[in-house]
Amino acid sequence: MARPLSPPPAGRASLQQGASLIVVLILLIVVSLLGVGSIQIATMGERSARNDRDQQIAWQAAEAALMDAELDMDPNGMGLGSRRSSFAPITDASAFVLNCGSSSTNRGLCAENPSGKPAWLVVDFLSTSSPKTAGWGDFTGRNNPTPYPTGGGLKSFQAPRYVIEAIKDPAEVQTKGIVESRYVYRVTAMGFGPRQDIQAVMQMIYRD
Repeated sequence: MARPLSPPPAGRASLQQGASLIVVLILLIVVSLLGVGSIQIATMGERSARNDRDQQIAWQAAEAALMDAELDMDPNGMGLGSRRSSFAPITDASAFVLNCGSSSTNRGLCAENPSGKPAWLVVDFLSTSSPKTAGWGDFTGRNNPTPYPTGGGLKSFQAPRYVIEAIKDPAEVQTKGIVESRYVYRVTAMGFGPRQDIQAVMQMIYRD
């Protein structure tokens, strides 16, 4: 004759239920940690993509300033530069000022400093009040009637700026038996992202 099964002791059932609760709590904690980690990874990815986009805006602005400076210097450059005569005589750097000029004609034109830091390392590219840097379109008229697009978001915080340094060219030119020093132009441009602290610097050497 079969004997009826007796229920487990009350103490053993309580231990089993308590162990199940602990396992469920551990699983909930693991799932929560995985969820928080996934959110952090997604946030970091979005932040990285945004920073890369903002930096690209700054690089494009700096490149635009280099192109504008080239039109500023080129004596045959579409007739846009209003001070082309400052660059045409490659043996004359009288228009270039030590520590950079700030007037309407020599703004951003910097003489070579043989005993100190080059101008592009010390000039304030952020200043727009009596600046010693040239802004995009200042001397090419490309900012009239449409200025450089600024205003944050997907635009630069401010228009890009540049300086032009006249530096001695290792080559020499001989005119009527007289050996004269000649110059090349080092152009340094700074572009800005949607914030002023997002900056990109590009440089080129221009030889006529």
